[in-house]
Amino acid sequence: MAYPDGLLSEDEYVVVHTHPHWKMLVVPVVLFLIVVGGGSYLAALAAELPWNVPLWIALGAVGGVLIIWWTLAPLVRWRTTHFVVTSRRLMVREGVFTRTGVDIPMWRINSVRFSHGIVDRLFGCGTLIVESASDEPLEFDDIPKVERVHTLLYREVNDESEQDDQERWERR
Repeated sequence: MAYPDGLLSEDEYVVVHTHPHWKMLVVPVVLFLIVVGGGSYLAALAAELPWNVPLWIALGAVGGVLIIWWTLAPLVRWRTTHFVVTSRRLMVREGVFTRTGVDIPMWRINSVRFSHGIVDRLFGCGTLIVESASDEPLEFDDIPKVERVHTLLYREVNDESEQDDQERWERR
């Protein structure tokens, strides 16, 4: 899925558009299975009781709330988080009801690093660390194919600085 072209400037194009790695959905899926399995087990136990229908309704309501809170909310959060590298800037957009965003122009980026432990390497993701003119480096966790994204972002930063150098040279 491409990032909406209406949010880009004239000669800007998308280099990378990704969501966080799917590994952040492992725990919500496991919790979903536990809630469904536990609810089914408790519903089967409640079948023997004379007041089983109100108990089933209560179990369904509690199970529904837990599934929405522990599974559906993280899934929507994952789906609405965008990490986008364009030819001119790095953009991160997060949120469903309250959207937040970070835009870093390429010319403000000083360095780009990545890190990934053994689990991240098995899953093929990692943390991208971007140092810009701001006080603290920004860390973006669970970036899929972080080494590839690092390389592409580094190339775009270098291309931007080379273009700036060339424009300054031509003005002299």
